[in-house]
Amino acid sequence: MNPGHLEERVYLQRPTATPDGMGGTEAGWADVFETRAHFRYLRGTEAVMAGRLQGRLTIVATIPSHHDSRAVTPDWRVRDARTETIYNVRSVVPSDDRAFLELTCESGVAT
Repeated sequence: MNPGHLEERVYLQRPTATPDGMGGTEAGWADVFETRAHFRYLRGTEAVMAGRLQGRLTIVATIPSHHDSRAVTPDWRVRDARTETIYNVRSVVPSDDRAFLELTCESGVAT
């Protein structure tokens, strides 16, 4: 992957829990960092086709590997800065050269 191919801007978000003032907590999301990304839309497999029928879109978001991005886990999510689409991270895999992380993400489903 060439860094020049990272044409999307995304925010990586992690889940948060803040006190609600009544002894409980309120779940939410916090932007942790912003980075550039490349989206590759998956198509063709049975699971991907079935997801499309249910309104889900599966992508692989490639982001640079650095201190902040290596903390991303499958309970995080990606927010596309241009479209505001939310993608739930399903898996995190380093690229062969370890310069990038490949995040398999899915939109259209609750976390």
